[in-house]
Amino acid sequence: MADMRGLDLDAVRSTLGEMAVDGWLLFDFHGVNPVTPRVLGLEGMATRRLFVLIPREGEPVAVVHKIELQPMEGFPGRMVPYARWQELEAALGPLVSGRTLAMEVFPDDAVPYLDRIPAGVVELLTRLGATVVPSAPLVTRFAATWSAGEIEDHTFAAEVIADVARRALAETVADPGLAVGEVAVQSRVVAAMEAGGLELNELPIVAFGANAANPHYQPRVGSDARLCPGDVVLLDLWGGRTRDTVFADQTWMAFAGDSPPERVEEVWRTVRSARDAAIEVIRQGIAAGRPVAGFEGDRAARGVIEAAGYGEYFVHRTGHSIDRELHGSGPHLDDYETHDERELMPGVGFSIEPGIYLPGEFGVRSEINMYWGPEGPVVTPESPQQRLILPN
Repeated sequence: MADMRGLDLDAVRSTLGEMAVDGWLLFDFHGVNPVTPRVLGLEGMATRRLFVLIPREGEPVAVVHKIELQPMEGFPGRMVPYARWQELEAALGPLVSGRTLAMEVFPDDAVPYLDRIPAGVVELLTRLGATVVPSAPLVTRFAATWSAGEIEDHTFAAEVIADVARRALAETVADPGLAVGEVAVQSRVVAAMEAGGLELNELPIVAFGANAANPHYQPRVGSDARLCPGDVVLLDLWGGRTRDTVFADQTWMAFAGDSPPERVEEVWRTVRSARDAAIEVIRQGIAAGRPVAGFEGDRAARGVIEAAGYGEYFVHRTGHSIDRELHGSGPHLDDYETHDERELMPGVGFSIEPGIYLPGEFGVRSEINMYWGPEGPVVTPESPQQRLILPN
């Protein structure tokens, strides 16, 4: 079904007017653009080129291959079937000629999550008379925001994940002499998440000692590390009530010993302070009623880490958008990998996850999520980690 029941067409048209463009032209082919199924409410992906125009004035129009009409049942507008390439171009020409159309493109690929349309498609549309411009405000408002049900799903998942993380890490570091393996802990975490009512799309990250200095480390059977006294332990886990809702995504830290060295504690305190600095700059900006851009959260967190002397060891953005994709299409907290000037707005959600990674030693990351709810910004889980988890 593509009935767009959750899409406020009047609000889309109002945003198009603010942008001074003639329409939003959605495109997909084999899942290259996750924005399109999100906006249309489509299940599955188009295996033939699909174009949907939401004009500033007039009814929506879908240009659909004849073998893929069924998924578009319920579309609230005009359907133009095609089969031959000539028919496709003949259908597109009158729709796009002389119009300025917003699409998921971004100059110089500066924000890859908004640069989804193949260059050849843009060339085709340009040849047919269209002017293509970025759709960033539309994507943030209509593809990246959370519904009330998704907020509920996320909040549920966030508390389950936090409970699983606390218990799993406490159990893991309770007796380092057992030399438990990373894969064994990973298996226990997965089982606990599933028992708590969550689904996963990928395995969580469990990293001991120096492996924690690899931000996207993934343990492998037969080559995973065994826990030793004095190891830092990193657990990054994510999941949701279903795979087609908003996930929660968190990272928790522990130490296999009663008394962490001062260097470990210093790095942990720095990362925690960076996390909280990002939270605070977003909260203050929203409370003041001023526009808050994604890069501001990154600057706040990165400033804390740089001031502590660890700037070169923070090698990724501070946070990513979360929608029905774990790494979503909305504003990121990023002034490092990209300069994300997109404004946060009511309904969006994102991670906040600064980290310090010391090669050959250890790494520390603290990750929480934040969303702009009806009453303002909300942090999940309700009680973020404040101290390293230690043996009892």
